[in-house]
Amino acid sequence: MTSPATYAARTAGERGTGGGANAPSPAPRKARADWRKRGEIALLAGPGILIFVTFVIFPVLMAAFYGFFRWKGFGFPEDFVGLDNYVMILQDPTFREAVMHNMFIVVASLILQGPLAILFALLMNQKMRGRGLIRVLIFVPYVISEVVVGTGWSLMLQDVGAVNSFLEKVGLGAWQQSWISEPGIAMGTLMFIISWKYIGFAVILMLAGLQSIPEELYEAAAIDGATFWQSQWHITLPLLGPTIRIWAFLSMIGSLQLFDLVNIIWGQYIAATAGTSTMATYMYQNGHLAGNYGFGNAVAVLLFLISLIIALTYQRIALRRDTAGAVTGDSGRKKS
Repeated sequence: MTSPATYAARTAGERGTGGGANAPSPAPRKARADWRKRGEIALLAGPGILIFVTFVIFPVLMAAFYGFFRWKGFGFPEDFVGLDNYVMILQDPTFREAVMHNMFIVVASLILQGPLAILFALLMNQKMRGRGLIRVLIFVPYVISEVVVGTGWSLMLQDVGAVNSFLEKVGLGAWQQSWISEPGIAMGTLMFIISWKYIGFAVILMLAGLQSIPEELYEAAAIDGATFWQSQWHITLPLLGPTIRIWAFLSMIGSLQLFDLVNIIWGQYIAATAGTSTMATYMYQNGHLAGNYGFGNAVAVLLFLISLIIALTYQRIALRRDTAGAVTGDSGRKKS
């Protein structure tokens, strides 16, 4: 006769060996889940990675390749010159001036557009009549084509254009200037046009950031006796920080790549003499217009490297706190 203890042990043995013989062990199940997860990642990210490699990485590699040749733009390059193109570019004072112009535009855009965009956003975040119309009027210049903006401003800012004519008619003829060709004024003119065109984009970003701030914080501050500007300083600006940093990053990249407005308003010859040339206009003049595409590709590579270094440095210093954990989801975890 089988005792109850023996029967229980036999039953447990059957469950462990016979009953679960067909069930997969935990290790194969985990391996299949890992492969399924990798397949999903490859399926979702693969097309984007393929497009990025095709239209961004591959052209950069090709530009780096052509930059080592003296090449006229047709046929396979055969006149290998090594680093000569890069040495010529770095020794050219015109290129160094263009780099300094770009850096000035980067800094001036941040100083001019940032505070103005925040003030406009604070104004339009208030409940008032005509708020929608003001938003549209501020954002309209951003959606207008650079060609239209450049052509319009170049006509109005001529020596005999609408701006000087208006100043003369209102009795301010002494203020008439050569707004485009005078080296001491041309950069200021460019910054005015850039700020007029792109501040609408900054305002929209700031407005989106303002509307994500909980209203209860302002109500609590008002109960504690905080004034309007104290609330903006201690609540709005800190919570608007991520939006400001993202806008600053986009503004810096756009300023480094500035080409169309300068080329349309100042043209290919006067931009350098007026003190408004940029790295992109230098590349266009000395590469495309001169028919020296190997040299132009070398300039493009340097422009890419300068932009990449600035972007990575800014990401490391300023954006790291905003993007930490955005991909891995570790932002809310405490470090052990």
